[in-house]
Amino acid sequence: MYKGSTHQHKDKPIMRMSAAQLDNLLSALSVDFVRLTECLVSPGWRINLGGTSAPSIHYNLSGYGRMVIEGHPAIELSPHTLVITPPNQHFHIEMPSENSENKVIKELEGRWESFSPDVIQRFVAGDVPELMLICGYFQASYGASLNLFSTLNTPIVEQFDTTQHIDHTLGLVLQELMDQEVGTGAMTAALLKMVLIALLRRSLTSINLWVERFSLLGDAYIARAFSHMAAQPGAPHTVNSLARTACLSRSSFMARFTKVIGMPPMTVLRGLRMRQAASMLNAKELSIDQIAYSVGYTSRSSFLRAFHNAYGNYPTDYRAISRA
Repeated sequence: MYKGSTHQHKDKPIMRMSAAQLDNLLSALSVDFVRLTECLVSPGWRINLGGTSAPSIHYNLSGYGRMVIEGHPAIELSPHTLVITPPNQHFHIEMPSENSENKVIKELEGRWESFSPDVIQRFVAGDVPELMLICGYFQASYGASLNLFSTLNTPIVEQFDTTQHIDHTLGLVLQELMDQEVGTGAMTAALLKMVLIALLRRSLTSINLWVERFSLLGDAYIARAFSHMAAQPGAPHTVNSLARTACLSRSSFMARFTKVIGMPPMTVLRGLRMRQAASMLNAKELSIDQIAYSVGYTSRSSFLRAFHNAYGNYPTDYRAISRA
């Protein structure tokens, strides 16, 4: 296992937030696929990947090998190892050959390949693949601008087993993309979210250091306030009320929230509200005034201005374009 990714606590696992808070966070999380790749590696081969602006998730279905990310120790891959790599980092997946003094002698370049997001890309390195992974680039976000993995600068590594059924879930993703039925985009996003939920559940009990490096999970006070915002963006939140939820003074809450999230709380709240408004414009036959009120605005003009700033269109135009 990747030696730099674990930090043993003698008494008990790290506890970052309550199960209810994590449930709120997961319920409000939006997940979208950027693209999906199968990586099949033969002994003595490596595949060069990465460099995209999106984080990537890798699940090893079978075989033994390693992943090497620039600037980090090698990650040993065994069946059911799950790795999330930070955005904008190059890496390679390799399977050393036992017959060549444990070396890699051939490589396949996959970093500069371009393909449609709704098409499965397959990289086959060598004639007899033994190491087989499903790799997906994705976005996981709250609101228009807050990406859950934006502050991640080190890989996440967790070892699963067959009882979590992640291999089955990702197999369904592959099948969805091959079948291209109506609703493929929504189904693949939902399936990927299931995989991320399995990973993030580990944050409640994991002894691995990635929990501490995951800023939103690493500060239980801010996570408490943020989960409250994400679960009910239309509620009458204020800096003072959120500070009370976090059990912090106003000044301490403002400073810690901005440090952890990267934006002030009211900016984040506005993004959450605009995302909910966009979803309601697409899904429900509510009037603009009803939607504005539902997402926490008592002023129609303030809502219209905020929505236009977030999406570049006013709500009526946004609804018309979405339906067209």
